[in-house]
Amino acid sequence: MIRFRLKELIVDKEFKENRRVSMDEISSATGVHRTTLSRIANQKGYNATTDVLDKLCAFFQVPLSKVAEYVDDVSDPSVSNSVD
Repeated sequence: MIRFRLKELIVDKEFKENRRVSMDEISSATGVHRTTLSRIANQKGYNATTDVLDKLCAFFQVPLSKVAEYVDDVSDPSVSNSVD
């Protein structure tokens, strides 16, 4: 499963810049709807487009690996852990 690290990125940016970073600010700066940002941050397994990921990478000035990462979802029985 893909896990988004949006909340961590926000916290890091707030710490570095010593200020609050809101979803509204990110939405305004990226053009990504606030609802989409909220879903990325809170909904497990949300399916974001590459365009959205690109905009988040640009806003936070980080590579894709800092925005999203693959995690093995052992709790999902439909996911096979075997290697073919």
